[in-house]
Amino acid sequence: MISFGSWCQMDLDTAEASLESDQNVFKDGEWFQFRIHYGFFNASYVTLSLEADTINKVPVFHAKGYGTTTGLARLLYKVEDYYDSYFSQENGLPLWFIRNINEGGYTKDLEIRFDHEKEIAKINDKKKNKQQEIKVNPNAHDLISAFYHLRNINDTSAMKVGESVEINMFFDAENYLFKLKYLGVETLNTKFGKVRCRKYIPYVQSGRVFKEQESVTLWVSDDQNKIPIRFQADLAVGAIKCDLENFKNLKHPFEIKL
Repeated sequence: MISFGSWCQMDLDTAEASLESDQNVFKDGEWFQFRIHYGFFNASYVTLSLEADTINKVPVFHAKGYGTTTGLARLLYKVEDYYDSYFSQENGLPLWFIRNINEGGYTKDLEIRFDHEKEIAKINDKKKNKQQEIKVNPNAHDLISAFYHLRNINDTSAMKVGESVEINMFFDAENYLFKLKYLGVETLNTKFGKVRCRKYIPYVQSGRVFKEQESVTLWVSDDQNKIPIRFQADLAVGAIKCDLENFKNLKHPFEIKL
């Protein structure tokens, strides 16, 4: 069963794009619902919402993610995942990350405070009652802030087939390099109509080795919103898909061919 966290996971010398708040491709009140399914069998739903907030008088966006299994899948494997990320409206970097999950009895309850000047993550493991500080890579993102940061990178619209965009990530007390390789443009048939998308394959690097997730593909709308339309993991038989089910309060028009 795919959980909320499992499908959301630059070279160190890669420069980060500087972001101004008025350049954000998203806005306060944006909301998405995604449906995870295997064929006609619904497995779970994921929602992702965004609202403006402040932390110590610093303007931030508060992104809230929630994932849960449904129907028969919930009887077989209960998932109840909560994610919160507070990231700067000015540069997109996370200040506070919360992960509270229950996946078939496997639980975690973590809070992470980021100090980007000192390049330190302060981790509070509430379940184990353990606190620690870990060195993070420059401009490191959490799982949720990475989603919004990648949408904000202007260079993705000018990428050529085979090129990649990369960012530093920090997840579960470890530093990672995350990369999206661009495969080209493809039009998908969706419940909303035909949507022109940019197609990517994700890579994750732990240590010095990049692992290409060849069986995983991501389609992102080829418009100013840059929203995920489909995420697909191919299996030996069939594929598990995560499709955009509903949305509201987009900053830009959603380009759909009816």
